[in-house]
Amino acid sequence: MKKIDTVCIVDDDEVYQFTVKFEIERTNLVNKILFFSDGEEAIEFFQRKSDNPDELPDVILLDINMPIMDGWDFLEEFTLLKPGIGKKITLYMVSSSVNNQDIDRAKAISEITDYLVKPITRDKLLKIFNQSLS
Repeated sequence: MKKIDTVCIVDDDEVYQFTVKFEIERTNLVNKILFFSDGEEAIEFFQRKSDNPDELPDVILLDINMPIMDGWDFLEEFTLLKPGIGKKITLYMVSSSVNNQDIDRAKAISEITDYLVKPITRDKLLKIFNQSLS
């Protein structure tokens, strides 16, 4: 069975990190999960690893509201780094916000594949991962 090599979770909520890790593992479609508690940690990782695409994730699940660097700020920095990354990375904005302004803003950014409202279920993850594998 084909698997996604690496999924990256950028979210400061430890309960969400625990539950999404559990649900990702239940899909049996991911080899490795990376966790970052804010956008700055994630951007620093991407900057360090940008010349080694095999160490970068295939899928990013990005929260909006985080300390230090939120999801929107992460996206600005990621957009600048993306041309130098030799790998296709699928990015999903994941938030508990159902605010139409957040949803519309996310849908207007080409780097975002979709906007997902928490909680992320196993079925949603299966859909995401199967799309990434096809």
